Amino acid sequence: MPRLALYTFGVLKSPLVDPAPLTREFYDTGEAVYRKISQHPGYLSRAETTGGDRGALFEADWGPWGEFAVPAWYSKGRTVETTALAATLSLWVDMRPAFDAVYTGLHREALNRRHDWFERTGHPNYALWWVADDVIPTWSDGVSRLEHLGDHGSTLQAFTFRNSWAPDGTPTRIDVTGPKSDQVR
Repeated sequence: MPRLALYTFGVLKSPLVDPAPLTREFYDTGEAVYRKISQHPGYLSRAETTGGDRGALFEADWGPWGEFAVPAWYSKGRTVETTALAATLSLWVDMRPAFDAVYTGLHREALNRRHDWFERTGHPNYALWWVADDVIPTWSDGVSRLEHLGDHGSTLQAFTFRNSWAPDGTPTRIDVTGPKSDQVR
């Protein structure tokens, strides 16, 4: 049975190592959000480093998720001192659980604050696509899908919750009027 891959990308207003209260708040909120989402029904896994150093995304060992990559339009730093981005790559059993996790609870609260932390880039900030049951998507896959979405709009190759595709290639719609639950397992 196919699984849903979700790649998110945002350009932060300041580097991850910036000691400013707003940057620390984003980082602390992100850690709490990851803990909550990992307990959500339908969540399978996400890309994590073996070291976990703040800002060391490009040098980190990501295991089967591949070498860390960013969209071509990202123009900020790539060193620990200058990296100003937030990216996630995760796997889900289906769209409904992923949608519910994104639009409820702590993550919903964080989304409401996104303009405090992130620049408005004019590019999509997430992409969804289906992968075979035995496939672990890579960071390069996520970047490719996000750039495809920006260039071509929603297609089976890369889509959004609002304009989505079923695993069999047919256009589908998820009810985006609101999440079905905020439960954790």
